[in-house]
Amino acid sequence: MKKLTSVGAIAVVAAAGLAIVPAGAAVNSAPLPSSGFDQPAAVQSEQVLSAKTAAALGLASGEVLKVKDVVKDADGTEYVRYDRTFNGLKVAGGDLIVKRTGDGAISGVTYNRGAHKVGVASTKPTLSQSAALAKGAKSAGFKATGNKGSLVVYVTPSKPVLAYEVVTTGVKADQTPSVLHSFIDANSGAVLATDDEIKTGTGKSMYSGTVSIGTSGSYTLKDPSRGNNYTTDLNGATSGSGTTFTDADDVWGNGSASSRQTAGVDAHYGAQLTWDYYKNVHGRNGIFNNGQGARSRTHYGNAYVNAFWDGTQMTYGDGSGNTHPLTSIDVAGHEMSHGVTEATAGLNYSGDAGGLNEATSDIFGTMVEFYANNSSDPGDYLIGEKININGNGTPLRYMDKPSKDGRSKDCWSTSTGGLDPHYSSGPLNHWFYLASEGTGSKTINGVTYNSTACNGTTFAGVGRDVAAKVWYRTLSTKLSSGSTYRDARNGAITSAKELYGAGSAQCKGIQAAFSGISVPAGSAAC
Repeated sequence: MKKLTSVGAIAVVAAAGLAIVPAGAAVNSAPLPSSGFDQPAAVQSEQVLSAKTAAALGLASGEVLKVKDVVKDADGTEYVRYDRTFNGLKVAGGDLIVKRTGDGAISGVTYNRGAHKVGVASTKPTLSQSAALAKGAKSAGFKATGNKGSLVVYVTPSKPVLAYEVVTTGVKADQTPSVLHSFIDANSGAVLATDDEIKTGTGKSMYSGTVSIGTSGSYTLKDPSRGNNYTTDLNGATSGSGTTFTDADDVWGNGSASSRQTAGVDAHYGAQLTWDYYKNVHGRNGIFNNGQGARSRTHYGNAYVNAFWDGTQMTYGDGSGNTHPLTSIDVAGHEMSHGVTEATAGLNYSGDAGGLNEATSDIFGTMVEFYANNSSDPGDYLIGEKININGNGTPLRYMDKPSKDGRSKDCWSTSTGGLDPHYSSGPLNHWFYLASEGTGSKTINGVTYNSTACNGTTFAGVGRDVAAKVWYRTLSTKLSSGSTYRDARNGAITSAKELYGAGSAQCKGIQAAFSGISVPAGSAAC
């Protein structure tokens, strides 16, 4: 593996481990990742025990558990995440988390939407599959290039329902691909929910200097030290894998759009930084925690002003006029974090869960930007501040006061879940700023912020590194696909107690910030 200086769009790699707990924080060592933990082996071991676990939980006949993920603390405590089937049918929203003590005993369980048992009275539908397919295609709103469906059990907030999961594929008018999952009641024909596999986001341009990137061979943008992350050129296509970038002398790009390699350098470096951030700060070994890297595709479509995660890879457009590729550090962090969310909590892209999903990517995209410690693009709490997507120099989103974008909400309410996830993300983005920096005016890296709590209180922040560690633990051990802002509050407070102690300033700060975005008190408290 070679790490050679490359001329491109971003600045020098930061030293590993920059995101640390502030001095004076009394961290409980037990919840930190277990050294040498073999996550794939742990998944296999737990799968062998899955039938016994189902029996111990008192699940109904016909319910089968499938292990999705295992997180292990240093004291041996494990959080085992399961998906479920019922009589052979996938249960959408049937995920649950089992907490085991070091000796293997079950000490707690969290059911998505409280669904302990997910059986339905009958698995025979009255609605035909063709009728369900037609409804799914209609709900898509674009010309379908593919449309297929299968029976599932869908867990609504009130009860499990026999449904068709219709998967409609196509391309939207703005060139964004779509893999839309529509859940259609198999008896009434009602559309219960929709969820798109393609998670979109926007980011910044390519002005950050000379960087060191991981390459291989003679020479390709493939990084063997980071699970073989690799970067390709789609050359304007909207499908396929693209061609892996190669170079004769391992000096890449020229810092402008005149070289196709420049966008490749940006994307590759952003993926590298994101891998390092999750590895060095949270102990996560790649997006899926299995040591395997992912592909970054650049030069997607024609003047495509967006970037997206599609379940397996990151894809970046070239922006307005094909001159401003959306391949910056925080965009890579944002898109790859959609993958981390998929591999852990699996948050739906609708309702409260959609906002939590999108804000999670903003939070960790922001943390990767701070981690990079890039003097040309210093860390900030602004999203998309360099792409000038509004045409007047303003950012796309503001974490200190999300409503400044004209659409996002600062405070949570019962109507928040009805918004597009990019706007229902506002309250959690606001929570992260408040938890990190507190209320009042503050200037950080040349940007001045002035944030107020929705409940009128004033308080100090606990630091962004603490807030991010708490949120990562919440995402990986507490939340499930249908989680709400109330679940997020309970989960984050519990995570803060596990990391820092029930009476700690960190726990109290996390709690104050959730009150500061108007999420009501729940079962967890410092």
